[in-house]
Amino acid sequence: MKRLVTAMMLGTAALALAAPASAETLRWAAAGDSLTLDPHAQNEGPTHTMSHQVYETLLHRDMAGKIVPSLATEWAPTDDPNKWEFKLRPGVKFHDGADFTASDVVFSLKRAMLPDSDMKELLASVSDVVAVDDLTVQIVTNGPNPILPSNLTNLFILDEGWAKANGVEKPQDFEGGEETFAVRNANGTGAFMLVERAPDSKTVLKRNPNHWGKDQFSQDVTEIVFTPIQNAATRVAALLSGEVDFIQDVPVQDLGRVEAADGLVVRTAPQNRVIFFGMNVGDADLKTDNIEGKNPFADPRVREAMNMAINRDAIRQVVMRGQSQPAGVIMPPFVNGWTPELDAVPATDVAKAKALMAEAGYGDGFSVTLNCPNDRYINDEAICQAAVGMMGQIGIKVALDAKPKAQHFPLIGGYETDFYMLGWGVPTFDSEYIFNFLVHTKGEKYGSWNGTRYSNPELDAKIESLASETDLAKRDATIAEIWQVVQAETIYLPIHHQVLNWGMKSAIDFPVQPEDQPHFKYLTFKK
Repeated sequence: MKRLVTAMMLGTAALALAAPASAETLRWAAAGDSLTLDPHAQNEGPTHTMSHQVYETLLHRDMAGKIVPSLATEWAPTDDPNKWEFKLRPGVKFHDGADFTASDVVFSLKRAMLPDSDMKELLASVSDVVAVDDLTVQIVTNGPNPILPSNLTNLFILDEGWAKANGVEKPQDFEGGEETFAVRNANGTGAFMLVERAPDSKTVLKRNPNHWGKDQFSQDVTEIVFTPIQNAATRVAALLSGEVDFIQDVPVQDLGRVEAADGLVVRTAPQNRVIFFGMNVGDADLKTDNIEGKNPFADPRVREAMNMAINRDAIRQVVMRGQSQPAGVIMPPFVNGWTPELDAVPATDVAKAKALMAEAGYGDGFSVTLNCPNDRYINDEAICQAAVGMMGQIGIKVALDAKPKAQHFPLIGGYETDFYMLGWGVPTFDSEYIFNFLVHTKGEKYGSWNGTRYSNPELDAKIESLASETDLAKRDATIAEIWQVVQAETIYLPIHHQVLNWGMKSAIDFPVQPEDQPHFKYLTFKK
């Protein structure tokens, strides 16, 4: 435990000072917009990206992925092993001028634990949050939680008074289509303030002149104008023409054009994200298949056949133009628990897959619908199209239904899809995060993204034990045991580890962040 705390405290080293070289508007584009400005309503990458500009967390992952201080300056376990204590940064103001205090932290974390929050799994071990004084908070857990700080880097802090004044004490019910004041308005402590919000059209932010970190972070960007541009060709054309300065997702087919253009640069890095397919393995019957009274996905032989029917190398070469790494597990290599053995890619074997289908009683195949986003992941719809052909080789006739992510994601949380694409990053860099959201039986505190309906009470107990196991060797052994079951059951069909390609003006100095989180307070313009 002492070594773990020491390592965490090393991550609290002072943030690098950066004198502004210039100050100007940054015009930013990406394939999809933030789903909502309510920071607890959706656990989704682009939504967090926008929230990170306006709101802040107790602890933060910088552009290298290291945990550094943010609204908390110090943190450590107390003498009571079930409590972590956080010392808060003094003198911080919300954008409307209100003081930031411990009561805002208590309110925000308890809000994030409510049923409609999409962040509650991160706080599943928390039993209480207590304000000791205005600048000290204690988080009480059900048993010692050695990795609690890692769970806090995407848990944003709201102003309690602002939330109550505007009737947003609870998170937005995103799946239910609820509209609240927090969906289009924001009041954080972040480096940028919301000026204008037009969902799926434009969001404008301006620099916060009173930000606590104005002497620690770059002040180069005075204004951010974000425009979602779903069409890849249009997005690249906007960068090439100078209409925008920075895009997060250069299409793989256009990397050469952007790299060759005067005044532009592409920066590339592996992403902390895996792309995969999920299947409804739990229902007695599927809604979208042509088999009455049975669920083909409930048979592990069918799932195994589908896994070996996917030609991941063909997807890498043809669809991704070499810009991906085939995966055998839904866990990025960044994550505690990953091993080369778990990530070994299944050999493509259509003949064996057909034999398994016949053995399971589906020699004539079946039909089913595949739900896929078309504006969230790199070449998401094209990957799904490739998979349709691969499934067809073993007799599974797949109807592809591709939609924008705002319509796609509620299908997963609402149990309205039998077969779907999802991508998963791991901001805690620990397997527990994957298990809590994707493997644990769906319930009040767990499994909000487990659209597979998979349920294993014995596995659930092991997953829950991870939050309070302080013997790290024993904890890692439990993680390995859980992964063995997940892999043996073929709950998900991994496709690949995603690679990030950020395109920007060459005058911009900005490294790629492994979670695809461009924190613009770090961006500088070269002199």
